[in-house]
Amino acid sequence: MIKKWNSLSLIVRILIGLVIGAILGLAVPNFRAIAVLGTLFVGALKAIAPLLVFVLVASSLANAKGGNMSKFRTVIFLYLFSTLCAAVVAVLVNFIHPVTITLAGIDASQGYTAPGSMSEIIMNLLMSIIDNPVKALANANYIGILFWAVIFGLALKMAGEGTKKIMEDLADGVSKVVRWVISCAPFGILGLVFDAVSSSGLEIFTTYGELVVVLVVSMLLVALVVNPLIVGITLRHNPYPLIFKCIRQSGVTAFFTRSSAANIPVNMELCKELGLDEDMYSVSIPLGSTINMDGAAAVITTFALCAAYTAGAEITLPMAILLSVVATFSACGTSGVAGGSLLLVPLGCSLFGISNDVAMQIVGVGFIVSVIQDSLETALNSSGDVIFTATAEFLEWKKEGKKLPL
Repeated sequence: MIKKWNSLSLIVRILIGLVIGAILGLAVPNFRAIAVLGTLFVGALKAIAPLLVFVLVASSLANAKGGNMSKFRTVIFLYLFSTLCAAVVAVLVNFIHPVTITLAGIDASQGYTAPGSMSEIIMNLLMSIIDNPVKALANANYIGILFWAVIFGLALKMAGEGTKKIMEDLADGVSKVVRWVISCAPFGILGLVFDAVSSSGLEIFTTYGELVVVLVVSMLLVALVVNPLIVGITLRHNPYPLIFKCIRQSGVTAFFTRSSAANIPVNMELCKELGLDEDMYSVSIPLGSTINMDGAAAVITTFALCAAYTAGAEITLPMAILLSVVATFSACGTSGVAGGSLLLVPLGCSLFGISNDVAMQIVGVGFIVSVIQDSLETALNSSGDVIFTATAEFLEWKKEGKKLPL
């Protein structure tokens, strides 16, 4: 039975775990011990991901032979452009179908501190960058981890071959540990699905169903229309084989882990399967988990506009465009953990003169619907990391006359 189980693809095993988790969630909702499987799985991924990012980026830069600058410029542009497009799509969907909700009785202000201005976000970002490297690893501060990994990697470029080989072996060792953790994904997702099904009532589909539909439509448009358009125009090639592969293998696991940071190992494996340059993706994937935030931009925009419509604020097209830009750059400061984008919603609300009390009530709504909102958001963000990393790589392949694998 073990051999038969291991012979199945990871996606099939995950689907089996998903179905069993949903059945158990409906059949024995009070048997909470099953949810521990999900907690352990996500905890293990989150524990190993910071170390993986640090050693992979440092080792990649230390051993890099050069020639990746063009690809890096392309992938960073694609990350930021797609995030802006996601914000614009959310604006258009909300203009077509404005949503208002009842805010009375929601108290979300306790325990959450939202940034008050763009300058505060930038300052927080700068402080995160220069954080103590050991503290950054312990607290999973990926901005700080990336910064110090780049510094160490560049410093080690002048080291001897033996030192570089040690770094490479360390990266391989950590990657193997990650593969062991990923092999447990079906059981982890079984626990996560059980937890969601057994603990989330129908409230998210009734009281806030209209808002959920707007969020889902916005993200699906980005995932199935906007991102394919960007990839297709860039490569002049059918984008959907790449899009569907990334959604299937990266988006599905990200949907359940609800953390771009925790999904980094999965994306690394997918990049390797696509035959991408490890020197490239070992840097671009961790970077993408920080700045490629299509879903976060859509969430910030949608919730800010919902608050504005609810409060009766007048929304002009220039204000909506400004909101898209603010959402784009705010999303880049979103932490790679569940619910990270919601705490930036008050910044978008401030553009319409909406008080922080009302804005934090909207954040409270966000946490109520997060079982759907945050899952879709993370799936969109994380799958996009691989999509645009692969697009940048494939663009170079086309210039060199190589055949694309998809």
